[in-house]
Amino acid sequence: MKLIVGLGNPGPEYAKTRHNVGFQCLDYIAARHNISFDKKNMKAIWGKGTLAGKDVILTKPQTFMNLSGQSVGEIVRFFKLDPKQDLLVIYDDLDLPVGKIRLRPNGSSGGQNGLRNILDLLGTLDIPRLRVGIGRPRLGTARDRVLNEFSREEQPVMEEIFSRVDLAVNIWLTDGIEAAMNRFNPDPKPK
Repeated sequence: MKLIVGLGNPGPEYAKTRHNVGFQCLDYIAARHNISFDKKNMKAIWGKGTLAGKDVILTKPQTFMNLSGQSVGEIVRFFKLDPKQDLLVIYDDLDLPVGKIRLRPNGSSGGQNGLRNILDLLGTLDIPRLRVGIGRPRLGTARDRVLNEFSREEQPVMEEIFSRVDLAVNIWLTDGIEAAMNRFNPDPKPK
């Protein structure tokens, strides 16, 4: 069993914000692979299904971003998962421009509070993660940026990103984090 966690904040007022790009990615993957978020416990909305021939759990913690580790920790313990092998966390990253994704096998939170809480509560930095670029603001604060929606011009880019994230997750499932990094971390060749 593999656990794929998208980070975000619960509630309709946050649904389309940049900070909820982890939830948005999971919604795309769930729709594409007929997985329903039909379970509501362990401080999460989650569903089981199959991706790339593997049994998976797609999870959207409902604790608000900064306490995501409470939910993730419960699920990891309940299913007796190894975070290093069985967990992938998808979340927004201000330091990546819109339209970029990056995977890493481990490391610090890089200032992302939801990931920091997961790392702290699981007691390890060895958690694979997939960062989705939301871009730094030209004006205003980082807080304003994460709580704003993607612009009309950015929406088609994000649709393509959701498709790339789905493919990256499938590569992670079948070939591991290194293969996914090799394929998706380099900047795409210009067309």
